[in-house]
Amino acid sequence: MSLSVVIVGGLHADARRATVARLLADVPGSVALHHDLAAAVAGTVVRTVRDAGGVLSAGEAPLVNDCACCALREDLVPELRRLADDGTTRLAVVELWDSVEPKAMAEVVVAGGLTVTGVITAVDPALLLPCLGNGDDLADVGLAAAATDRRTVADTFARQLEYAPVLAVVDSGEADDEDRELLAQLHPTARRVPLPAGHPEAPVAGSARPPEGARTDASARAYAHGTSELAAAALAGFDAEAAAAAQHPACALLPAEADAHGVSTLVWHRSRPFHPERLYAALEDLTCAAARSRGRFWLADRPETLLHWDAAGGALCVESAGPWLASLPDAAWDMVPPVRRAAAALDWHPEHGDCCQHLVFTSPGLDRDGLERLLESCLLTDAEYAAGRDAWKRLPPAFDTLLEV
Repeated sequence: MSLSVVIVGGLHADARRATVARLLADVPGSVALHHDLAAAVAGTVVRTVRDAGGVLSAGEAPLVNDCACCALREDLVPELRRLADDGTTRLAVVELWDSVEPKAMAEVVVAGGLTVTGVITAVDPALLLPCLGNGDDLADVGLAAAATDRRTVADTFARQLEYAPVLAVVDSGEADDEDRELLAQLHPTARRVPLPAGHPEAPVAGSARPPEGARTDASARAYAHGTSELAAAALAGFDAEAAAAAQHPACALLPAEADAHGVSTLVWHRSRPFHPERLYAALEDLTCAAARSRGRFWLADRPETLLHWDAAGGALCVESAGPWLASLPDAAWDMVPPVRRAAAALDWHPEHGDCCQHLVFTSPGLDRDGLERLLESCLLTDAEYAAGRDAWKRLPPAFDTLLEV
């Protein structure tokens, strides 16, 4: 029996545990691995392996370089290989600790020669906005994975949510249409699998079929084959390379325009660069304008550099993501992944190539008109634009501090 691995993560701990319990109940021959990093301050990481009946084994993994996540990386693949060699486990469910991000762990497992068949982030829709609005450092809420962990609750949750191709959505009585719409707009391409409330005392397969109106095509196929929709999603297959490309700022699959149930997504796309000082002066207002914003942007004083915009919880991260393709010599294009070339082709401008502004803002109560006016005011004026690139490069470098130049 070959071993399949599904990774289940998310800051919504109750939703995550319910998802894991459901998978253990639905998939015969499945076990769950969990590394508890809460005791890492004492120097150890506690590992448990359990099935639907309870704990099968427990042990400790020593810290590596004072980093709990490093200990997880070192211990996870050997444990999965042990399960694979044993030959009795069909599915290994890797339940990540609260603040561990699925991207890093999926890539570790794949690099270890094992087969990841699914990555799932468990979500309680009622907790979406509180998490996205939480600018606290993980360290301040006891969720840091290392002494040097400087992530916030909001940016960590956003990455957990947006990386996973499957979202297990718990049936929360406190969630309303706005919460569910916010989830749909934040990650519109995700496969959203409903997770019924209650304890999974028996497999879903073989239980009463859901009403016709409540079944998606995927769930209908899953039930037809005697497998729950969640189990089917866990075993459907996963492409780590494609998942990474979908998050890379140069070719990220960003949300589309939307407006429903009080939630809006504004897609702002322009081919003129930002004036660095005017954009810098507007950063606070832009960052606080939406629960979540992300994308790529172009500064006039750095015309060759693709910059990444990533904001949540009232905090903004700006990073260089390397050169725009238009600034590379033709010979270098052969070394660029096809997905990056395809993304550049979609934005290609006869004069600037792929250099552009492509920013997406998603939030309840979004002031679309005000946000667009503010963004437009940060672009070069006609006179500044006409002065040309040599003049642009002499503009005051307002972003040097943010970019640690």
